[in-house]
Amino acid sequence: MEEPTEEFYMFFYSGHKGQFGHEFFRFEIDKRGYLKYANNSNYRRDNMIRKELRMSPTLLAEIKRIIEDSEIMKESDAKWPARDQNGRLQLEIRIGKEYINFETAKITSLSDVQNTEDPEGMCVLYYLIQDFKCLILSLISLHYKIKPIG
Repeated sequence: MEEPTEEFYMFFYSGHKGQFGHEFFRFEIDKRGYLKYANNSNYRRDNMIRKELRMSPTLLAEIKRIIEDSEIMKESDAKWPARDQNGRLQLEIRIGKEYINFETAKITSLSDVQNTEDPEGMCVLYYLIQDFKCLILSLISLHYKIKPIG
């Protein structure tokens, strides 16, 4: 497979340190389509889950399309709540020459978004993150399926 020429990188992290230690959900995707996923929940002494896979160029193009359609690259985190004792959320994206690196308080529900100084911008972030969480968890589930479908 030939090396992609356009710069692309995406990193997402949502986590906190609490009663069960450092708990988080994170993933990163590079321009070659490599996905690295980690989920750490110490609840009931669960172990950290780490998975890696390589996505097709078509799926990588779709991820870029989702980002561009969301218009997240036009947003600013200047009026978003700062990280706090409840945790933090970070989203970093580079597509070509465009770059964002947002850090805000952890979002647990849509009501967290509505009670901010910039609910419209936070809504864009919230829905984009929900879309990517669903996509990433589906990819991991399908890729590492123990029993084949059928």
